[in-house]
Amino acid sequence: MAVVPARMVVRPPNWLGDAVMALPALAAVRQHFADAHLTVAAVPAVAALFREDTDVRPDDVIDLPGARRDQVRLLADGHFDLGLLLPNSWRSAWQFRRAGIAERWGYRASGRGLLLTRAVRRPRGLVHQADYYRHLVRELGIACDEAGPRLAPREASLREADRLLARGDSARAARLVGIAPGAAYGQAKQWPPDRVAAVVARLVATREAACVLVGAGHDRDAGRAVESWLRAHAPAASGRVVNLIGQTSLRALTGVLSRTDAVLANDSGAMHLAAALGRPVVAVFGPTDDRVTRPIGDHHVLTASVFCRPCMLRDCPIDHRCMTRIGVDAVFDALDDALGSREAR
Repeated sequence: MAVVPARMVVRPPNWLGDAVMALPALAAVRQHFADAHLTVAAVPAVAALFREDTDVRPDDVIDLPGARRDQVRLLADGHFDLGLLLPNSWRSAWQFRRAGIAERWGYRASGRGLLLTRAVRRPRGLVHQADYYRHLVRELGIACDEAGPRLAPREASLREADRLLARGDSARAARLVGIAPGAAYGQAKQWPPDRVAAVVARLVATREAACVLVGAGHDRDAGRAVESWLRAHAPAASGRVVNLIGQTSLRALTGVLSRTDAVLANDSGAMHLAAALGRPVVAVFGPTDDRVTRPIGDHHVLTASVFCRPCMLRDCPIDHRCMTRIGVDAVFDALDDALGSREAR
């Protein structure tokens, strides 16, 4: 018998990039259960994503508190009759069960099969993360096409972004380029900051660009390294850079990236966010596998042909060749092409 929920809750992934890649699958869920009251229950780091304009169109978005007991209580208060889990953790399934959610759907993973009422086997082989989430909902009988994520900022996000960008010189620049020099999960994922800075200097000098540095608090060291290199080697360019790393909410970051003409990023949440916003992205991949987490759409993905990648290590035990063999010229040329494609639209 088909399940027709009156009140449904979905638990998206806990990481920003994964949450963006889950948008197509969750949009399919929204369309399939069009008459259900849909709540997104997410960790605070990603909840704001679902308050922007997406095809998920939730009726409610709740920030899950840090304490496990409080999370269960909040879920129980929702009186949900169906819950969809995108995280693979045992704890997330246990919380849905403790909250009294009758139907609990998700992947059979982490020994939690008995906690789910419908447990889907994970796909075999290497698949892109967006397809991993598509596979889940398709196996649950939900049609899901190949369209990428759609994301647009709300007016409040744009206002907050414009207020932050007003600190810099972007209004007089011919182009605004977003630069995300950091990445979670260790320094191995970061293209060297001095090379990022060299690209920034060239963009300012030859393309009349201004640049905005973006990222989370843990990316501050990378941002400072970029600024330090510019002050020492290209002081004129330094004045055309505004550093917003660690200063933006997710809402503001969405607005800032939507104002850019192109974005340079490592494999990071900012990379996926920019791609979903329709910005041309130049993505630099090192230890992680671009076949699994490359930005969705027509973007520039740069990698080095070295035997040791993808290694998935946080820190390189040798010479970081997967990143150091990607040169400034290659990245600048890709950004130049991305800016040209943006202007041609």
